[in-house]
Amino acid sequence: MTPAAPVRLSSGAARRIALAAQGFGRERPFPRVTMRQVQATIDRIGLLQIDSVNVLARAHLLPLYSRLGPYDVGLLEKASSKRPRRLVEYWAHEASFVPPETHRLLRWRMDRADREAWRTVRAAADQPELLEDVVAEVERSGPVTAGQVAAAVDPDHIPDKSNWGWNWPPVKSALEYLFWSGRITSAGRTGQFERLYDLPERVIPGHVHEAAAPSQDEAIEGLLEISARAHGVGTARCLRDYFRLPARESKEALERLAADGRLIEAEVEGFSAPAWLHPEARRPRRVNARALLAPFDPLIFERRRLEELFDFHYRIEIYTPKAKRRHGYYVLPLLLNEEIVGRVDLKSDRDGSTLLVQSAWVEPEAPVNTAEELAGELRLMSGWLGLDEVEVRPHGDLADDLKATL
Repeated sequence: MTPAAPVRLSSGAARRIALAAQGFGRERPFPRVTMRQVQATIDRIGLLQIDSVNVLARAHLLPLYSRLGPYDVGLLEKASSKRPRRLVEYWAHEASFVPPETHRLLRWRMDRADREAWRTVRAAADQPELLEDVVAEVERSGPVTAGQVAAAVDPDHIPDKSNWGWNWPPVKSALEYLFWSGRITSAGRTGQFERLYDLPERVIPGHVHEAAAPSQDEAIEGLLEISARAHGVGTARCLRDYFRLPARESKEALERLAADGRLIEAEVEGFSAPAWLHPEARRPRRVNARALLAPFDPLIFERRRLEELFDFHYRIEIYTPKAKRRHGYYVLPLLLNEEIVGRVDLKSDRDGSTLLVQSAWVEPEAPVNTAEELAGELRLMSGWLGLDEVEVRPHGDLADDLKATL
């Protein structure tokens, strides 16, 4: 049988497919966001990346806001810490919240902890007695923080706060190794964003925890299908990046999915490589959207894809020395309909109840109403964050127009 010719897509069509696949195109704000809408968005995008930076709001809270508008963040807290458990934490696209069924598809990664976990984490594998002591303490006291486990297992331990990074004490390394290998999991996070460790059988829904693990091939196929649905259309590089999947195994899985009709080969204008189209992807004629995109939003995970789809160059500058930053510390691109038209460096001044716009920038060929649309989005966001005012600092080529509009 002769393979079907690839579907040909213009850059505009691919952009609209990508936006629709990620849940953009519905008018916000909704009168009242429900758990049903939160669940539908989670099902659509497949994961929420977690990050500890809280200069504006926690990273995992923002993608739902971008798609749904102001919502009660307690819904997401309930989804990730209460029964029925809708989200659990594991290494997906970095640390992420994923549905329990997706957690099951990542068991092959757990089996590879001895080879793929960070060196600081892998070192704990050489201390089996410590690992067993930590598991026993989690079983006895969970949900429990790393500090509480350390106090019980190693009473003489004194936390070293003189530095930061991966210089972890033995108990913390043991917990991270056990988390990576799936022997323990996270039951949620504290108000200070510390993991609360517990046994998987007390967190993962029983029907998922007790189900047989899929083979690695089956799991990678399943993860790529989730990724393809969330992308709408994307290259092999894009699809495997969503869950940080290995290249060779992904290539083979994509070929099997295509042979089964679960993916369609596509040629996309402006893409540097062949692409894959999900057979159920919507192909809207237009997308009306307005949203600020967090640095860790799934739409912009893969920076080359972002440039190919939107002609938008973007880098996170959190770890760039201040003097070398071009746009700012925590910069959010502004999506307006089918284009990214600007970016703003935002900060929540919680003591002053003010959303600070530390810089604002406009893209070439942005529409004349960009400042007005951004002002409306900032007012909406400040209300969601419980802040009373929006203050614009005089930095960036959009700052003056934005300040005048506000």
